[in-house]
Amino acid sequence: MILYNTIGMKNQLDARELMLLESEMKNQGKSMLVAYILWYFLGLFGGHRFYMKKTGSAVAQLILSLTVFGLIVTSIWWIVDAFLLHTWVREKNQYTEGMLMQQILNNKGFNY
Repeated sequence: MILYNTIGMKNQLDARELMLLESEMKNQGKSMLVAYILWYFLGLFGGHRFYMKKTGSAVAQLILSLTVFGLIVTSIWWIVDAFLLHTWVREKNQYTEGMLMQQILNNKGFNY
């Protein structure tokens, strides 16, 4: 995952560009609330992992949930994910914000 100097990049944006960034983050960013609701209700079937674009492990959870032994394994996995989900959402949103700022700055003529 690429790390961006978001503070330095934000300093180069004007008010219109900051509003555009905020609007795009609402559209493309991940919601912590939605992630945890999916985790709570569909977590044993990988719903929160599908939402976070972790498709491989989401499919594995879904398939494991079809057997009794797999359901036990997935239950433990579900509990561990409760502690990891916050970090996944935060990192995904930081990455998305960095990519959006890079696009805005590229359109402006800067390469950061």
